[in-house]
Amino acid sequence: MLEDAPMTAQDALVALMIAMSASDEQIRTAELVKMSNAINNLPVFAGYDAERLPRMSKLVFELLEQVDGLEALFGLIRDALPEHLYETAYALSCDVAAADGRIAGQEARMLEEIRDELELARLHAAAIERGARARHMTLYDAAFSASCHDHMCISCDRRHGAGPKYALKIL
Repeated sequence: MLEDAPMTAQDALVALMIAMSASDEQIRTAELVKMSNAINNLPVFAGYDAERLPRMSKLVFELLEQVDGLEALFGLIRDALPEHLYETAYALSCDVAAADGRIAGQEARMLEEIRDELELARLHAAAIERGARARHMTLYDAAFSASCHDHMCISCDRRHGAGPKYALKIL
């Protein structure tokens, strides 16, 4: 693979998932597993060259270290990603964010940025968010909802705690 090869649509989806995972500065195992499963199993990644993953990771991390790096990353993603995959991109981002059972402040802000950058209709985004919530529920979520703090509780769609209002509003 050439280092200067252009970003493909699949690369853009991978880069967005990596950026979502890195948004809270803690890349968790559950998020890595979610990304790996998506790349290995979803039809949109059919034929994707896994040799490109280190390049995408390096690109994302280098851009996120720069002052306007997130904006540059979104520009690259928009250039490479056809519009009909914008909802797919947001769904993958929601799944990565929800992989650890909660969507905390930084992750919620990143999802908001992604929604805005991809110009998703609010109702479409809410439906995608609701789907991610449903896919990541556990039998025990309701038992733990009372102990949630400063994040969107996946089990009850409410914020718990008194922190700033960065929660993901889900229908």
